[in-house]
Amino acid sequence: MVRMESKGRFVGYILGIVAAAAYGMNPLFALPLYESGMNPDSVLFFRYLFAIPLMGVMLVARGRGFRLTVKECILLAVLGLTVAVSSLSLFMSYNYMEASIASTLLFVYPIMVAVIMAVAYRERLSWVTLASMVLALGGIAMLCRGGDGASLSMAGTVLVFVSSLSYAAYIVAVNKSRLSRVATLKVTFYILLFGLMLFSVRICTVEELVVPDMSDWYIWFNLAALAAVPTAFSFLCTTAAIQRIGATPAAILGAFEPVTAIVFGVTVFGERLTGRDILGIVMIIVAVSAVVASGSVMHYIVRLRRLFPRLPKRH
Repeated sequence: MVRMESKGRFVGYILGIVAAAAYGMNPLFALPLYESGMNPDSVLFFRYLFAIPLMGVMLVARGRGFRLTVKECILLAVLGLTVAVSSLSLFMSYNYMEASIASTLLFVYPIMVAVIMAVAYRERLSWVTLASMVLALGGIAMLCRGGDGASLSMAGTVLVFVSSLSYAAYIVAVNKSRLSRVATLKVTFYILLFGLMLFSVRICTVEELVVPDMSDWYIWFNLAALAAVPTAFSFLCTTAAIQRIGATPAAILGAFEPVTAIVFGVTVFGERLTGRDILGIVMIIVAVSAVVASGSVMHYIVRLRRLFPRLPKRH
């Protein structure tokens, strides 16, 4: 029995790492699309468009209906636009800075959740959170000017922080509204659906929809993979990991998200990291992991336990 439980936890840790690594693959699939001439709005339009039916199938497979109340629909419309802004600003930042740096800066969103809760809901900031904020700010300062003297793009940095803040606001809003009683899978489905509207409007008014040639299988593969791997596959693995090892360890393993982006950025896209960059990245990852491990924002960040409510609990 002990051996089986130990094996289950080992599998859980592997699944947690796989889930985080899958989510960190956003740049791996997005950057080749940019190189082919697609703009961020077109990339995200197809990503959301392909991800919606995947989430819908998962919703039906788990016996969850699509029905919403009017108030839930309005809330989801607002939050769908918020998440779409987060996605768009992150993908736009890839045009101004290396994806590995952008993914690391995005990872500060748990700290932003803690700050929002302290300001808006007067939750007390623990000393761990305060110390982690100082450490994260130090890491960001290290990234702002690398060892070669080059500064980060101000536009790219602002875009990443807009993305992180938007996502943090979404997390808090979902947990502090009536949507906290709605299954996360259903929330995700409608977030994608309403978020698609932002890209549709922008394509009709601001940007041009770039549609790849039907014979260009590599580009269509990247579009499909962008919708499947960082979305559906990552969700499935995260949920299975939470069942085996619990929410806190699974969330801490999220540190592999920026690590994955860094590995692919350096090995596949030839991005260059200085020693100062690496130190800054490590400082940010340690700071965010400490906040998550302390449990101060744990119940706001992780709601995936209810994603597949029919799965049996493991004891």
